Amino acid sequence: MNLHRLLNARRAAGKPVRVALIGAGKFGSMFLSQVPHVPGLEVPVIVDLDPQRAKDACRTVGWDDGRMAATAFTADAAKATSGNIEVVVEATGNPAAGITHARAAITAGKHVVMVNVEADVLAGEARKAGVVYSLAYGDQPALTAEIVDWARAIGFRVVAAGKGTKYLPVYHDVTPDNVWQHYGLTASEAQSGGMNPQMFNSFLDGTKSAIEMAAIANATGLDVPANGLSFPPCGVDDLPHVMRPRENGGVLEKLGVVEVVSSLERDGRPVFRDLRWGVYVVLEAPNDYAADCFRQYGLKTDASGRYAAMYKPYHLIGLELNISILSAALRREPTGQPHGFRGDVAAVAKRDLRAGEMLDGEGGYTVWGKLMPAAASLKAGALPIGLAHRLTLKNDVGRGAVVRWADVEFDAGNDTIKTRKAMEAAFAL
Repeated sequence: MNLHRLLNARRAAGKPVRVALIGAGKFGSMFLSQVPHVPGLEVPVIVDLDPQRAKDACRTVGWDDGRMAATAFTADAAKATSGNIEVVVEATGNPAAGITHARAAITAGKHVVMVNVEADVLAGEARKAGVVYSLAYGDQPALTAEIVDWARAIGFRVVAAGKGTKYLPVYHDVTPDNVWQHYGLTASEAQSGGMNPQMFNSFLDGTKSAIEMAAIANATGLDVPANGLSFPPCGVDDLPHVMRPRENGGVLEKLGVVEVVSSLERDGRPVFRDLRWGVYVVLEAPNDYAADCFRQYGLKTDASGRYAAMYKPYHLIGLELNISILSAALRREPTGQPHGFRGDVAAVAKRDLRAGEMLDGEGGYTVWGKLMPAAASLKAGALPIGLAHRLTLKNDVGRGAVVRWADVEFDAGNDTIKTRKAMEAAFAL
């Protein structure tokens, strides 16, 4: 609770926190919009495949001529780790590029704030190098990790934690061709808003939820449901009732798991007081006294009074990213980072796929991402969704089946695949 004071001290000393941003898309633009309003924070380098797009983004979010002139806009990612940059923000959304950029930053001794959670394997490398590797505050994994830490630090057992989203089972089969009808938009309206259909489809088809829950499990040590996410319909008032173990009347297979709650009932009706944009933790009172306090101070509980929930109804994406940046630079502390490999996200066929077809990754026409316990994923030889892009199938894969490494042609010499294979080997021991 002292980041602003620490930043003011740095500013007064003439030592602003200097940040390089890689990727000036929506998340990056939201971060950039706040920069002029945070004295003591500077972004002297912005890297994007299209530097003109990055310049346009800065103009759109209100940067003046002076700030524009003081910023280098480049397509050369090496510029992000040069000079007196302290923190590199990786916001490309590309798993392979994210790993490359983060590794370069770590080697150069820079702190890394990783918007792309599929590259979490690099956290161990960062710790060894003495720099901070952090989940991005504003995204739901970091916000969930924060409230899990809060609950544990004050002595509560975490029963479940996660986020809300809009979900129906049919969404797993949605493709970029029909995604906009589920958002209440026409294709032309989405295009005029600069919205990418494959990216938005990954939010809808369950892939993004699975990736984020894997990140939370790996950061907090919470378990992953054996059969993946079930997306139970649930509003904020019902969290303590629904998100408790089955033997106590809830839906959970056990205590201490991640799960996503849906803002829609299975028949499509909206859930009352939904948590579509927020995060939550369900906690258990350790004794009768604490349970009495829940009641005395107005917490919504289950019928037993032992389970209660805390939640944050919204997340502000890149608008909140400074919390991670300043935490890394000023306190050398991440806003969540992986400490193990508990959850993985496997590619699952959206339809019957035939040998010779090419996979098209997150939110595409061929596969969606399913959350699995990491041990089960390794045992199955599952292909991670983050690498299921531009790989050619050599076997048929039926609809709903997990795509395996053995089902695809891949380049074993590719750096990203080598990184993944090394992680698999390490955790298979």
